[in-house]
Amino acid sequence: MTSRAAPPSQARSLMRLHDLDMLLRDYREDASRAVLEGTGFRVSGLEQLRRVREELAQTIEPRWLRVYERALQRHGRAVVPVMDRVCMGCFVTLPTSIPRPAEGSEEVLLCQSCGRFLYWL
Repeated sequence: MTSRAAPPSQARSLMRLHDLDMLLRDYREDASRAVLEGTGFRVSGLEQLRRVREELAQTIEPRWLRVYERALQRHGRAVVPVMDRVCMGCFVTLPTSIPRPAEGSEEVLLCQSCGRFLYWL
């Protein structure tokens, strides 16, 4: 088994894209928006956020963007943490052949089971 990893510059962009997508999703869903606004979070300029998202998406290599968007559409979250060698998206234990990235590394790997991007906690 081999794992695929996004290059560090792409990994950082994918993480930022995922943050924007989650923020946009929360504000599109009425229940989530009501909870956020009830706790004092107010976001104006959602159209600007959408534009920033599109600009950021254009900086990501098409193959990584396709993988990301496929995982996002399929699972609702395209980037998930790894805890104790377990993907927190599908709860499958990662093979020992996939080493934990070095401290400070921006490497983001793909889960071989669910196809989500992984980052280590």
